[in-house]
Amino acid sequence: MTRPHSPQEPMDAAEGGASARPQSLMMSFFGIHVLGRDIALSSACVIDAFARVRVGEDAVRSTLTRMVGRGLLERHRRGRRMYFSLTGRAAAVLSDGQERIWRDGAVNREWDGTWTLVGFSLPESRRRERHDLRSRLVWAGFGPVQSGLWVAPRRVDVASLAAELGLEDHIRAFHGEAAPPTEAGSLLHAAFDVDAIATGYRSFVDRWGGSVPPGGAADDMALQLLLHTDWLELVRDAPYLPAEHVPEDWPAARAEELFRELARQYEPGASRIADEMLDRIDLAEGAASEGAGGDEPGVG
Repeated sequence: MTRPHSPQEPMDAAEGGASARPQSLMMSFFGIHVLGRDIALSSACVIDAFARVRVGEDAVRSTLTRMVGRGLLERHRRGRRMYFSLTGRAAAVLSDGQERIWRDGAVNREWDGTWTLVGFSLPESRRRERHDLRSRLVWAGFGPVQSGLWVAPRRVDVASLAAELGLEDHIRAFHGEAAPPTEAGSLLHAAFDVDAIATGYRSFVDRWGGSVPPGGAADDMALQLLLHTDWLELVRDAPYLPAEHVPEDWPAARAEELFRELARQYEPGASRIADEMLDRIDLAEGAASEGAGGDEPGVG
């Protein structure tokens, strides 16, 4: 079964470490520079930043507009300039991503054998909601074992996921352990393409472990953006698999070590560049009314 995209829903292609796409890059960019701060960034500075990773102005503007339409970004007009901030929904997705990256890690070394099972049934007339549910399940670390039944090798708060999508009446969730004749290892391989996940981690190490970083990035700010986007796209589709049910040479730990090493290496230079070039407004100081006008309605 094809695993759908995460809530980030990447779109138009752009060059990057793992063929990163504008919306994935944009989510990472706002996660790095906006998440946890009550600020907004001007469209002009976002365009300048994305030029550093070879994403053109038209792609940036269309991505900003599309993300506003999807409820991920919010506009704030200041005179003739347009600024963008994270919505609560986007902040929640990014915060969850931060936990996946920095708290959970790439390998579950303390699994207690507990699975979360989710069953659902939505008619064809609710195809969009079904797609959104599958995307959220992938992001939460679930894999499909048969039609309408998904499993995750850990405890997952399904109630909040269902409430977010308004599907509480269509989802059944359980916690439990595998029982004979089902074995945990075989269930894991039925739900997840373990070989493909391993290949993803090895490819990450190949891309970022060499002397020349991928993507043609010009500086630490660009490298930081490509690195974070590449890693987040990888862990998005790589569930938190129990260490005892993956091969001994499982490459996730090495890939995670490399990511964290490079993230620390790029951060000081990226922060200096961001302080110099990013045009921010402090939303806590009070927003001026968003009047009409400006040269380009929508993205400023």
